[in-house]
Amino acid sequence: MTKKEYNGWFNYETWLVKLWIDNDQGSQSYWQEQAEEFYKVDADDCSGLADALKEHHEEYLSSIMPDSGFAADLMSAAMSEVNWREIAESLINDAKEAVEA
Repeated sequence: MTKKEYNGWFNYETWLVKLWIDNDQGSQSYWQEQAEEFYKVDADDCSGLADALKEHHEEYLSSIMPDSGFAADLMSAAMSEVNWREIAESLINDAKEAVEA
């Protein structure tokens, strides 16, 4: 994974996934709830949330994308660049504020 910082995020792909999570109310609420649950279990470990984010988005894409071909290869390449841990850390930081408020 290559770091090509974009708008303060690891790279464009990471920024874009987080933007879409935040810009959809249902998605934002769901991932905030997930982050709060992960935070309550282990405030210092965001790897479980990162894994859940990655798995969720990969499953979603596999349900809407063909298994092979140009578009599938391009999407797979872009998804491999997403820094799921950075997104999870951001969500956990927000969860910390919500839980401790």
